[in-house]
Amino acid sequence: MTEKNQTTDFRLTNRHQLVMQMIFIKFVPNFRDMRLSYQEQESVEVLDEVIEEDLCDLVVFNDDVNTFEHVINILMKVCKHSAEQAEQCTLLIHYKGKCTVKHGTFKELRPMCESILEAGITATVM
Repeated sequence: MTEKNQTTDFRLTNRHQLVMQMIFIKFVPNFRDMRLSYQEQESVEVLDEVIEEDLCDLVVFNDDVNTFEHVINILMKVCKHSAEQAEQCTLLIHYKGKCTVKHGTFKELRPMCESILEAGITATVM
């Protein structure tokens, strides 16, 4: 019998909370709008942070001069790719004409791009 009374008390508590919320919504104008405004403002702040970073791509292009082995070695050395990752990127470069080999900020990718260019491979930061 004690357990049943506790359950009833719990239901009454939840019911009271629901009634209080309904009263609050009814008598406080713009309550729902206030919650939405907060959510929208929070979303805008997060979006501003992402835009400030400006992520770019380091793209390497195909040519008829460089060997697979040379491109693989440069990608492993400059971009810190594993042997498998460098080989896959090199195959994509060969068959598709280009491949994004790294994502990051312009500040991070620029030195990598310059190193790849110095090795005689065509690359750019986009």
